[in-house]
Formats: sequence, structure tokens, C-alpha cells
Amino acid sequence: MSRTDEQGDVPTAGAGSLGHRVPDLGALELLLAVARLGSLGGAARELGITQPAASSRIRSMERQLGVALVDRSPRGSRLTDAGALVTDWARRVVEAAEAFDVGAQALRDRRDSRLRVAASMTIAEYLLPGWLLALRAQRPDTAVSLHAGNSTVVAERLLSDEADLGFVEGLSVPTGLDSVVIAHDRLIVVTAPGHPWARRRRPLAAGELASTPLILREKGSGTRQVLDTALGGLARPLIELSSTTAVKAAAVSGAGPSVLSELAVGEELAMRRLVSVPVEGVALARDLRAVWPTGHRPTGPARDLLSLTRG
Repeated sequence: MSRTDEQGDVPTAGAGSLGHRVPDLGALELLLAVARLGSLGGAARELGITQPAASSRIRSMERQLGVALVDRSPRGSRLTDAGALVTDWARRVVEAAEAFDVGAQALRDRRDSRLRVAASMTIAEYLLPGWLLALRAQRPDTAVSLHAGNSTVVAERLLSDEADLGFVEGLSVPTGLDSVVIAHDRLIVVTAPGHPWARRRRPLAAGELASTPLILREKGSGTRQVLDTALGGLARPLIELSSTTAVKAAAVSGAGPSVLSELAVGEELAMRRLVSVPVEGVALARDLRAVWPTGHRPTGPARDLLSLTRG
């Protein structure tokens, strides 16, 4: 509760917060307009408010400051001596607020001029290109950089402020990040048409898949995390490669079977360069997630890209 002076109508200096003692910018702008135009009605029209609303705002400001600011008469409105002094202060406050607004807009413009994205390989190669084209249509002046790596690398870049938004494919969210599910994916076992598995009539069992050397992504990738979890950590690498494209090329060449995202092999399956091998008793579904540092919800271009991925 604010304290008052002996007359009980003037707020004591230091009572309450500054926000309670100083009129808001709208009221100060109204006072400046009255001073410039010599008319409360004219000031109201300039600011797009009704004259009763303007009168009410002036009276509220007078009560807040404890002094009369405007003398009203049939010939118009003029400032009191106190009003003239307050108007001079108000002008400096409004000018400072305008400078503040210009600076804040410059910060937004700098933020919006670039977008740094880090994404796991499957998302980077097969989903992000379409999303980034859509973002380009919305924000043609935003420069976008994309760093593709495994889920561990994505987390590292976000936490070191080297990326504004990330995308990962694993079963869990890296420590220090918040997330939202943007899509779902399924891993499938694939092999070249000449491999014996391509002619199987019965699904592979989990044990057979676990005991067979496979062409795999490296540890730390979302794909490898899902497979290792599904097989209880028993996946055996024939070759470990650092990109989905490299794994797929090795499988197409006949080097051995692999486990890849369904998103990544659609064309190869349609062209019969790879064959999907059914598996039973193995959970190979996963969520695809957008991620960002905990407590720092995406803003600007990052927020717009996130909206596009969820659309």
C-alpha cells in the first residue's frame, strides 16, 4: 500500500515501484498531444481514442501525480504551470522510449537475419529440405545454415550456442534440451536383391538379426540408438559409417544388410535396388523431435521453422 503526505493526496517519493508512480507511455503521449494541439478532443482524435477516454486518462494521471495538469474550458485545453513542466519531462521519457523501441527492433532484425539449424542425418537429408523451402517463402531475407550430424553432435551445438534449433531421431532427449515430437519414423531391415534374406518367406527373428554383422551408423546416431535398444545392445557392426547416404550405398552395393529409416530408402525400394526384410519381435519405431536448450523456447525464424515442421 502506498504512503501519502500529510494531506493524504500526494504519493510519497519512494512509495511502491516506479511503475506505480510514473504514468504509462500512452498517458504521456496524450499529454504531449494536448500541449501541441491545445485541444483534448484533437489529441484524442490523433491518438485514435474517444474524448471521454482521453479525459479519463488525464484525470487518472493527475490523481497519480497529485497535481493538476490541464485546464479545460469551452475555448480548448491549456496546460497548467505544473502541466508544462511535466510535459517537458514526458517529452524526454517518450524520446527515450522511442530510442528503446528502435534498439529492440534492431535486435529483432539481427536475430531474424540468420537461422542456424543442426539436425540428425535422416532429418537433414530427407525432411529439412522441404521445410527450409517453405521457410524461404515466408522469410526470404533470412540466411539459413544447416549442420548435419548425429544426435550427440546436435545437442553439443545447441548447448554451446552454435545452433538456434535442432532435430534428433533417438529414443531419448539429450540432457539440457527441451523437445517436441514433430513426426514418427520406422526403421526397416534392407538388403540388396541378391542377398539370401531377400528371398526369405519368414520374418527374421530378433536373435538372427542380432547375430548378423550389419552395415550400421556410428554410435551416437539416433538410428544406432534405436537399433541397439531394440536388440539389447547386441547389434554387430560389419561396417560403421557416419551418414545415412553412405550406409545406403554400401547396402545397395551388396556389402551386407543394414537397418535404415523408412524415409531414407523409399526410392531404392521402389526401384528394387534394395529389398525390405520383415522382422518380428523387434521394436524399430521412433519419434522425430525438434529440440532446443531448456527454458529457451524458439523465437523468430526458429519458431517459424518449428511451426512448419509440425504443419
